[in-house]
Amino acid sequence: MSRAMKEVDLVIRGARVVSGDQIIEASVAIAGELIVAVGHDDVMPPARQEMRADGLYLLPGAIDSHVHFRDPGYPNKETWKTGSAAAACGGVTTVFEMPNTNPSTGTVEALRIKQKAAESSYVDFGIHGLLGDDSVDRLEDLLDAGVTSFKAFVGNTFGNLPAPSDGALLEGFEKLAPLGIRTVVHAENSSILSRRQQHMQAAGRIDAFAHLAARPAVAEIEAIGRVLTLAEWTGARVHIAHHSAADSLYLLREAKRRGVDVTAETCPQYLLLNTDHMRTLGGIMRLNPPIREARHNQPLWDALMDGTIDMIATDHAPHSPDEKTRESIWDCDCGFPGVETQMPLMLTEVNKARATLMDYVRWSSVAPAKAWGLFGTKGVIAPGAHADIAIVDMALAGVLSQNRLQSISKISPWNGRAVQGYPVHTLVRGRFVMQHCKLVAESAGWGRSVKSVQKMPTPKPRNTEHYTSAILQTPAGVPMNALPSDEVMAALRRPKVDV
Repeated sequence: MSRAMKEVDLVIRGARVVSGDQIIEASVAIAGELIVAVGHDDVMPPARQEMRADGLYLLPGAIDSHVHFRDPGYPNKETWKTGSAAAACGGVTTVFEMPNTNPSTGTVEALRIKQKAAESSYVDFGIHGLLGDDSVDRLEDLLDAGVTSFKAFVGNTFGNLPAPSDGALLEGFEKLAPLGIRTVVHAENSSILSRRQQHMQAAGRIDAFAHLAARPAVAEIEAIGRVLTLAEWTGARVHIAHHSAADSLYLLREAKRRGVDVTAETCPQYLLLNTDHMRTLGGIMRLNPPIREARHNQPLWDALMDGTIDMIATDHAPHSPDEKTRESIWDCDCGFPGVETQMPLMLTEVNKARATLMDYVRWSSVAPAKAWGLFGTKGVIAPGAHADIAIVDMALAGVLSQNRLQSISKISPWNGRAVQGYPVHTLVRGRFVMQHCKLVAESAGWGRSVKSVQKMPTPKPRNTEHYTSAILQTPAGVPMNALPSDEVMAALRRPKVDV
């Protein structure tokens, strides 16, 4: 080939490139932040740097739709720098961060504080704004200021944010449906959870199983059904977070069959852990929704395989060891770190032939990229896409250790678990943020918001004539304050008398 071709920054040679549909032997050329060529080694342009990746797999970097980096408000638990470092070391190149920080991300002022904290991120990010009764009138302002999407805490969790009323949830969906913006929903019925927890505490139950008893699967079933009803009516896009129960899967299947724009995630803990592990791990296992009985594990795997559940996320929710190991389960904070361990856990299952690498790429990258309007720019190794790549060694075996986590939180239910399959290098927009299984410290701050590249599909709002904004207008479009006075209306309603 002619050496007149423009020189690129990096060519990765000899790898196997994985998409959601196929695995091919190919080399990849990167110029600046973008992939410029994928193909046979002989047709690659000259490069300032070359890397051999023989025997390794190139995966689109994982996109984790659900992380809590705790900043602002709880830097003792996590910061954007430490949380994103964990992501980078876990092969995750884009995260979406949740709004239950302090202050919660329900005002433009609070968003600005979070955006400032995110300037130290190693990986790219989206920010979910808060959808609640107090913020429903600010959704457009938050979008203009940089949020990518929203989160509604229909079930209570860390931070104790009040669940939105059904009226506010409906109104929020009415505002977001015409814009095509997706809302993540923590789908548990708060009233059921609160009442049952009070009963457990009154009975003196402080064991780990009391937390599960207080959050039965019916709480998830009811909340998902309610959310899907409002989404279907309005045409809003919704995303069910951390789906935990086999019993509520039928709701997703039926909604998708009817054409509701709903996506759903589950997490490694719901696929691989159950109440058998709770007997030894106790409060470490406390999270919302709870880890359930073993009968739920396989149906969730089946739902991933058939597309009922779209993607893998982690609900990365770090706390200190002291906050996770208190005597009473009610005093143990909910959640544990996960963004760094997700990929080796799932690759181990691929090595066990439970799924293929192509399945994993669909769950970890393709589906979230499509759900959040990023596919083509992210979620794929192809010319023109961001060079977000996890370079994976499927033969590398090891044991997960909570003490080696990049997260501030050094406590994990995965501690001591044998795995096979690790990301060994991670690139974000063409830059190594993790190399040879070690964080590249000078890449802190390389991450940027995905807002500028987000392109959601054309929205399909429904029943717009019944939206709150519509009922404040007359059928002719005349504002309510332009209607006749009460006296005139009363006169018009008086019976007519024939003369």
